[in-house]
Amino acid sequence: MTDQPAPALKEIFNTERLQHIASEMTAVYPSFEAARFLKLARSGLADLSVMQRMARVSESLHTVLPLDYEASLQVLRALAPRLNSGFVSMCLPHYVASYGAHAFEQSMDALKYFTAFGSSEFAIRHFLRRDLERSLKLMHAWSLDDNEHVRRLASEGCRPRLPWSFRLETIQADPTLAANILDNLKADTSLYVRKSVANHLNDITKDHPDWVLDLIEGWSLDNRHTAWIAKHALRSLIKQGNRRALAIIGAGGKPEVEIVDVKVEPPVIGLGEKITLSFAVKSTVENSQRLVIDYAIDYVKANGSTSAKVFKLKALTLPGNAVEAVSRGQQIKELTTRRHYAGVHTVHIMVNGERLASTAFEITP
Repeated sequence: MTDQPAPALKEIFNTERLQHIASEMTAVYPSFEAARFLKLARSGLADLSVMQRMARVSESLHTVLPLDYEASLQVLRALAPRLNSGFVSMCLPHYVASYGAHAFEQSMDALKYFTAFGSSEFAIRHFLRRDLERSLKLMHAWSLDDNEHVRRLASEGCRPRLPWSFRLETIQADPTLAANILDNLKADTSLYVRKSVANHLNDITKDHPDWVLDLIEGWSLDNRHTAWIAKHALRSLIKQGNRRALAIIGAGGKPEVEIVDVKVEPPVIGLGEKITLSFAVKSTVENSQRLVIDYAIDYVKANGSTSAKVFKLKALTLPGNAVEAVSRGQQIKELTTRRHYAGVHTVHIMVNGERLASTAFEITP
């Protein structure tokens, strides 16, 4: 049986989905000009990315709706729960960001409402850029909201480096601006929220690693939710072997181990094939140790140089004089974020941030 490739992400906004939006709009606003909306939304659709298609839907709704902003919001509020995709519903916050700059309170309240159906994380950043202090004050209140979607928006919306969006340079330069929001959420019971807080802090480690380390070192990690956030917030620093980050998760000591039986099979592959890395971690002391085990691949670049990429393997407590077998399979295939080139790719085994052994595999032309 041949595996079928997954449809492109932009097909979330395909012609059938546009028809769905038109039909549901007609249901909540009977005089909606569905045919005109579809003509506008479908024009040049094949050439548009997923985010451009989202914008096109928002623009087409604005063009077709013969209402003022306040009345349009009422129609879109009725539409939101009828849409059959959370991602598609993000065209509604986009509408707010595009046409609601003049009505701050109404627009922010709409973003709070719409976020429960998908997310308002991209749209709210436009308001943060226009009026940072006022927006952050409101988002601080949202961080105490009963609804987990609203609490997540408080953190996710002001992430300095949110993927697929522009950076918030002011918060990127001064993470203390949103620190009270993160503090309110550092023990949140919702995994959805905790992931956002961890990602927000991980963003900050790219520019202010010591600030994040100081913050987390001041937390009580007895709370399992806080401990979870700390571990995931520090993941980039842990991959880099940062001693303070490793110490926070209990793996800051020098690893007293040997790495034995290291191999990659098969040693020579073609693009698209799978390798299996295997080795054993052997304790050289009688005491137990907390270990974080990762591996790094020195990927060959087009010009023949290499660039390392670290992958997480596992964290464990290794008893004294014990041996732990480790293996991991990985398919070497083209990604949107990485191209592969022929050559010898070195693999390094890292324990508590230290490279303790290496092996290699070759990708053939």
